[in-house]
Amino acid sequence: MTALSLDSIRALIIDVDGVLWRGSLAMPGVPALFDFLSAHKIKFIIATNNAARPASEIIERMAAMGIRVNESQVLTSSEATALYLRRIVSRGARVLVVGGEGLTDAMTRAGYDLVTQDADVVVAGLDMSVTYDKIKRAALEIRRGAKFVGTNADKTLPSAEGDIPGAGAIIAAIQAATDVAPLIIGKPERAMFDIAVEQLQAARETVAMLGDRLDTDIEGAQRAGLKSILVMTGVTTRESLAQSKVRPDFVFENLDVLREMWQRAY
Repeated sequence: MTALSLDSIRALIIDVDGVLWRGSLAMPGVPALFDFLSAHKIKFIIATNNAARPASEIIERMAAMGIRVNESQVLTSSEATALYLRRIVSRGARVLVVGGEGLTDAMTRAGYDLVTQDADVVVAGLDMSVTYDKIKRAALEIRRGAKFVGTNADKTLPSAEGDIPGAGAIIAAIQAATDVAPLIIGKPERAMFDIAVEQLQAARETVAMLGDRLDTDIEGAQRAGLKSILVMTGVTTRESLAQSKVRPDFVFENLDVLREMWQRAY
């Protein structure tokens, strides 16, 4: 596709890790990109599979870069999971959480009762303080009959140190201990994309996913019928891109190149 095709995009779903920052390091070009979106009235929602951090943390980090973002413009896989759980369990259901503050906050605000035993559902995500006992408790509850839900299946997470274990690694341990496959909510599953499109209130054909991962951001966008933009600032390398059957609609080295090419379309 040519750069002129970018002008059909009127709304963005934007990934976080590997796109806006990597660990504690902000990516170059972030403020300029959001200035461009504002100037051209392009709506956006920041959507991350990282279930450990609450939306408020993302808002604060964006503010530190001089970018104003409100709660309606942030969707974590924790929030998406809390919204989706309403379809499979009742409000007030008993939930055992293996995850960080972002996941426990989302479950509490959605009205679920957080427990350590006799759970109706086990929800697992990224947990930076995971222990053998947490995995054991989750496995016992699932073997007892609790439903098993995962926020996302990302095996790794970009950090300043390199790629570190993600939620998928923790979920895989619980699955191995139970022989039960979880229901996954986050990217690349369609549930999270559909929730994002609904919150954007945009026509699906005008929405694009901006991300760094072929197996979640790009493949998920294609499953959901959205355009896809890959930036090479996260986990995807030129070699892995060349070998992949997943083909993004657009590929840019970084956010500055994306913005410059997009600007040419106007």
